[in-house]
Amino acid sequence: MNLWLRVLHLIVASFFRAKLDPVKDVSRLSFRVWPHDLDTSLHLNNGRYWTLMDLGRTDIMLRSGLWRPIFRNGWVPVVSAGQIRFRRELKLFQAFTLETRIVTWFEGQVVMEHRLISRTRDGKPVLNAIALVRAGLYDCKAREFVPMNRLLQELGTHADAPQATAEVEAFLASEEVMKRAA
Repeated sequence: MNLWLRVLHLIVASFFRAKLDPVKDVSRLSFRVWPHDLDTSLHLNNGRYWTLMDLGRTDIMLRSGLWRPIFRNGWVPVVSAGQIRFRRELKLFQAFTLETRIVTWFEGQVVMEHRLISRTRDGKPVLNAIALVRAGLYDCKAREFVPMNRLLQELGTHADAPQATAEVEAFLASEEVMKRAA
């Protein structure tokens, strides 16, 4: 139930927040660790990180206006791979920010970065976790992922894919090895 409340809050809040350019802007969502987010070690459950990252991607879709062509065309958001690095735990009632951005794309796939950031007592930012996710919008009728140039066209914009960084290249290479193993 707690996820549904967060989703509902996200949808309502998106009407009052600034529009996002999915190619350039960073989505920032504020959260707090609640008792139902904890695991047996009494810190944020590792599965909850992934669930919250879903909300970051949803925020980009909502605030960029991409939700309109998604519904109109019956496209389905699909995550095909993800990798996370936990750096510091998030404890009960701790506030944190989820930053989500698209770092590059190719064909019908995007690579997004998620950062969970909290603050020390003196206000300095602390990176609690960082993740890379490979995702796309799947067109069930065409049985293929929607090309990025079509998505950008739906949004009335055009951009070239940013150069992939070393960590993104390593993530994609690792993902290809895992795909062959599956």
